[in-house]
Amino acid sequence: MESPFIFGKVASAEYFTNRTEDLKKLVSNFNSQVNTVLISPRRWGKSSLVKRAAEITQESNPNIRFCFIDMYNVRTEEQFYQLLSQNVLNASSSRFEEIIETSKKFLTRLIPKISFSADMTNELSVSADWEEIKKQPDEIIELAENVAKSKNFKFVVCIDEFQNISSFEEPVEFQKKLRSHWQYHENVSYCLYGSKRHMLLDVFNSQSMPFYKFGDIFFMNKIGTEHWIPFIIKRFEVTGKKISEENAAQICELAENHSFYVQQLAHLVWNESLNECQAENIETAFSNLLLQLGFLYQTITDALSNTQINLLKALINHEVKLSSKNIIKQYKLGTSANVIRIKQALENKEIIDFQGENIEFLDPMYKSWLKKHYFKN
Repeated sequence: MESPFIFGKVASAEYFTNRTEDLKKLVSNFNSQVNTVLISPRRWGKSSLVKRAAEITQESNPNIRFCFIDMYNVRTEEQFYQLLSQNVLNASSSRFEEIIETSKKFLTRLIPKISFSADMTNELSVSADWEEIKKQPDEIIELAENVAKSKNFKFVVCIDEFQNISSFEEPVEFQKKLRSHWQYHENVSYCLYGSKRHMLLDVFNSQSMPFYKFGDIFFMNKIGTEHWIPFIIKRFEVTGKKISEENAAQICELAENHSFYVQQLAHLVWNESLNECQAENIETAFSNLLLQLGFLYQTITDALSNTQINLLKALINHEVKLSSKNIIKQYKLGTSANVIRIKQALENKEIIDFQGENIEFLDPMYKSWLKKHYFKN
């Protein structure tokens, strides 16, 4: 029987839950052509949210086209320009001949190499001479605006993991280049999102950076337990199984309402349950998940310094005043200045995140593994 839960993929249709206010805000921005900056930790469902908002927008406004770009593995300007041109052309039309004509019309200074699979079913890929692109990138940066204006529709260009532009060879100059064009676009708006909060805030919230005040910035919050419970119960019911509100709430508590892990743990619990979920099914599923992730977590922990591990132990023990003399001495953290460096290093490794005065583990299962296995003695 197919699982009623989904994780590791974009959640859509019946797999998508809640996010009512976030959807409303995004759809409104898309329809109004407002640039949007969306920030949340990894695997909280950003991509699912953006895709669902795009679907809703197009249902009521088919004149808006969406172009999706994933920058997860993009580390150079060359790769960015290639993806931008390729995805804009793909989104501009479903007809091969029309895409060819569009590329000839708007990429006049470049000679793109366009290839399809033999059966013509795959989307096109585009490559061009990087030396020529460096001399004249304007045509690619302006491509979406020119195509939208020519075809009389609106484009929303959605770029995931946008913070990766910070790793380019000359990141600030590149950002200046993009901003100098994008701020004048009348037929294209941009939805820029990513998971590294501090890097994105450096790009969009620093007055010295080109993308300062570029768009509407909002942060995704976790889906509340009150929304997860009916979703979990309903997903069990569609397969003929039952789960109580209490047990559904327990899944949320163990996963700390982390979207990916709620769905993954719910799947494992569903798989363990015969006709109706019992408390022991949740215990077994949770233990198995921590064991399954154990090798990965051991590898992550082995790469940490002793003081970084000691600080994680302090957090596991709910210590708050990490820079106090007693805590520094008890956990052998060195000095108060060293505590600041340790926290920064763990944030850069995407292990912890700062929410005001609070410090949170980005991966709740890693925290549980540390508590139940690594620090058990």
